[in-house]
Amino acid sequence: MTILVIGGTGTIGSQVLAYLDGQGGEVRVLTRAPDTARLPAGTVPVKGDLSDIDSVRAAMDGVDTLFLLAPNAADELTQAMLTLNVAREAGVKGIVYLSVFKGEEYADVPHFIGKYAVERMIADCDLPATVLRPAYFFQNDVRQKDALLTQGLYASPVGTKGISMVDTRDIGEAAAPLPRETYELVGPDGLTGAAIAAIWSEILDRPIRYGGDDLDTMEQRLRAFAPAWQAYDLKLMFRRYQQDGATATAAQIDRLTTLLGHPPRSYRDFAHAVASEWTAP
Repeated sequence: MTILVIGGTGTIGSQVLAYLDGQGGEVRVLTRAPDTARLPAGTVPVKGDLSDIDSVRAAMDGVDTLFLLAPNAADELTQAMLTLNVAREAGVKGIVYLSVFKGEEYADVPHFIGKYAVERMIADCDLPATVLRPAYFFQNDVRQKDALLTQGLYASPVGTKGISMVDTRDIGEAAAPLPRETYELVGPDGLTGAAIAAIWSEILDRPIRYGGDDLDTMEQRLRAFAPAWQAYDLKLMFRRYQQDGATATAAQIDRLTTLLGHPPRSYRDFAHAVASEWTAP
């Protein structure tokens, strides 16, 4: 069996590769820089880019299973749809597509509704695909290290409605092709800004306060290292989190538990592990 992972050098992709390690077969990873990409031993780097359709066709040759983790790019929708068309023409037998939790509901958030459009293509073309819909990642909060440790602040403006954040390790474990299935990948708790601050207060043994819901400041901060369109896109996402929340149902959590073979990991356990790394001598 030959497996192609697109997005294998990123946060989620690395967890997918860790899950695939030792599963057998050839694992290819599409990358712009095969000579410098940091990949697990035994994986095969393949030079390519989703914006280069010829490289995608070459990488897809002889592939049985495709893991598609499209980048958060301005043309993400086009890249994902072209890649799935190439997979169909290449006779790929199983596809895992990483979508997003609440994609069909957050119609004013570009990278959410774009992923849902890809889901529509998968359904309309009857592609043999497993669709995974992860919520906001725990691991995004690793970026909060400086604010937490030096300012006593949890600065991510997640609001008061609650988000069923998910551990990326659970996403990696769930990334197995189960044709024509859709799973919400969520955590066990509906986390608010105040609840997350309280968890960090307990774990760090110091007062941590929630920084509030100021989205304009967040957008300007993001623009220091991200394109303006992406900063605004993320601002729109957080606006919907604040307005509507993104909490999972008990049935969705139970279904994921069955898929994983264990309950989804908790934010508290994630925070404990990260804090131990931060404070290790």
